[in-house]
Amino acid sequence: MRLNHVTLRVSDVEASADFYARLGLRQIVANYPDYARFVSPEGDATLSLQRAERSTVDPTASIHFEVDEVDGAAQALERAGFELACPATDQPYLWREAILLDPDGHRVFIYHAGESRLDPPWRL
Repeated sequence: MRLNHVTLRVSDVEASADFYARLGLRQIVANYPDYARFVSPEGDATLSLQRAERSTVDPTASIHFEVDEVDGAAQALERAGFELACPATDQPYLWREAILLDPDGHRVFIYHAGESRLDPPWRL
């Protein structure tokens, strides 16, 4: 089994689509105002945006994009007009990550974990 697809419920599909396109995902479906779908710039995982009433949007979901160099990626995002909710920071779980928020408040992590992603020292 392999993870293929994640769907986020958002209040404004077009605004969120613009955000994820600016982030670097390639849009492959646009059915506004209800739905949009993107493919990751590396690999074949996809992300969908499904319209929901604002009162039902739950911004507790997070999206993680791994990069080789977090600081450079975070600086490039800031130069492109993104506002970081958290600058590049070393975490106690051995990841370096920066965080930005999408239009509905879903956390978007730009991170590097290296071997610790699948093989941290506390692995079972």
